Amino acid sequence: MAIRDEIVTVLGASGFLGRHVVRALARAGYRIRAACRRPNLAQFLRPMGAVGQIDLVRADIRDEESLARLLERSHAAVNLVGILQEAGGQRFAAIHADGAERVARLAGAAGIDRLVHVSAIGADQKAASAYARTKGDGEAAVRAILPSAAVLRPSVVFGPEDEFFNRFANLARYLPALPLIAGGRTRFQPVYVSDVAAAVLAALGAEARGRIYELGGPRVMTFKEVLELILEVTHRKRLLVPTPLPFAYLAAALAELSPTRFAGIAPPITVDEIRLLESDNVVGSSGDGVGTLADLGIARPAAPEAIVESYLWRYRKGGQFEASPA
Repeated sequence: MAIRDEIVTVLGASGFLGRHVVRALARAGYRIRAACRRPNLAQFLRPMGAVGQIDLVRADIRDEESLARLLERSHAAVNLVGILQEAGGQRFAAIHADGAERVARLAGAAGIDRLVHVSAIGADQKAASAYARTKGDGEAAVRAILPSAAVLRPSVVFGPEDEFFNRFANLARYLPALPLIAGGRTRFQPVYVSDVAAAVLAALGAEARGRIYELGGPRVMTFKEVLELILEVTHRKRLLVPTPLPFAYLAAALAELSPTRFAGIAPPITVDEIRLLESDNVVGSSGDGVGTLADLGIARPAAPEAIVESYLWRYRKGGQFEASPA
């Protein structure tokens, strides 16, 4: 493989999506500046490329000086930094909005005109959810500062280290029933993490400049269908209990006040995540002029049924080789 003389800086390189993006960029021959807060814990990224191809660099999206140094002499940048729940100094506004603005501004100052900004379906500056609202603020800032940036909005991303299928599979190990919040009718379009990584790679091309893409897999699933798939794959029988929104909000608020939260243990679901479950999370919600995976050359994205068993088996009582129930 020929190594290109182009450096791509990847922010959030050691995260769930980041490790797959680094692998895709390395296979395409880019030199990669893999930015993360704890490079000593990200050594697993180095073998994804040739010797010297992947450089681990410490950076924090909230730190102007470290970001400016990071983006120097880069030819392109990818911002993957995001959080699902607030904790400590990690706040939605600081990461999704202020951080995105900072990356775009400093990238422009460094002469970078190829920026891929990963947001989320449902990003909206008027959203009730703080997660979606700050994602919308971040998008608006990026597009105002660097109009050439490509914005990717994935639906729920699944893969071995995901925080969606894994979370509910883990809950099914301990709870006799799982909640069908809002009746389980909320629709998702789960997209495989490797397909999102391929989309990031494609979005570095000239055709993606200044465009928005919504990324979804081949199947739209309700929340109930997601839970049913998890239970089928993990060989568990659990009640699926319709849970009215007021009760779900109360339970989430109490979970956020639990002493375990202050010990660093994340609650199973937050009030803000309940707000997200009030709206569908599928491709096409933003209207015309928005691209899809197909527009980025990914014609056959993977379906959850083809992938999730390869990692959810660890939630079975008997492990990987447990026989399927009759």
